[in-house]
Amino acid sequence: MKTYGLIGFPLSHSFSKKYFTEKFLNEGIVNHQYELYPIEHIKSLPDLLSNNESICGLNVTIPHKVSILPFLNEIDEAAEKIGAVNCICVKRFQGETYLKGFNTDAYGFEKSLSPLLQPQHTKALVFGDGGAAKAVKYVLEKLGIEYQVVVRKATENAILYSKVTPDILASHKLLINTTPLGMSPNVDTFPEIDYSQIGDQHLAYDLVYNPLETAFLLKAAAHGAVIKNGLEMLHQQAEKAWAIWNK
Repeated sequence: MKTYGLIGFPLSHSFSKKYFTEKFLNEGIVNHQYELYPIEHIKSLPDLLSNNESICGLNVTIPHKVSILPFLNEIDEAAEKIGAVNCICVKRFQGETYLKGFNTDAYGFEKSLSPLLQPQHTKALVFGDGGAAKAVKYVLEKLGIEYQVVVRKATENAILYSKVTPDILASHKLLINTTPLGMSPNVDTFPEIDYSQIGDQHLAYDLVYNPLETAFLLKAAAHGAVIKNGLEMLHQQAEKAWAIWNK
């Protein structure tokens, strides 16, 4: 039996378990299972691996994407530049366990965003500056798209929502929400910007996928913007993880 799983805390709902369980079933992949491992402290990882020797790969979610780094033998270039890991390949050889970390969030975001980009999307506003924003900023830099981070509490490299002027919205045609605003059950929350300044040249992308259309996306669409939620990003990063585990 080959086991894959998700580590994080808490793990009340998991896209990954549903996705991979259905994948194994639909594609006739036998002797494979996907489990949830709600570990509160990352120092529990070595025990988890030694007690579950069938584990071949893990997805990593909040709050362990950064704290897991010291436990890894190697990380790929994207994970190193982003400073966060969300996928681990587990290899065992002569009693030793070798862990390599990857960041598939960046891959998933780039694959889902790129087909929607138009010539006017040269500047982006990134709402939020947490862990999810790290992968987004990495991809924007890779694609040569300038960005301005927008936050609720002032920091050195970001501006406040109150400072997002009509001129800034006019020049930044790509809007990306990396915050949990709008995520179920808090579906009435959204980035506090002037949506009347948005038009059909804008692209609004929300990493949230539950609900499929957040208040942010609905408000942007009402003013003509093209919209995209985070579901395809998740599918893409899950398939990338599967490719990594089977390489």
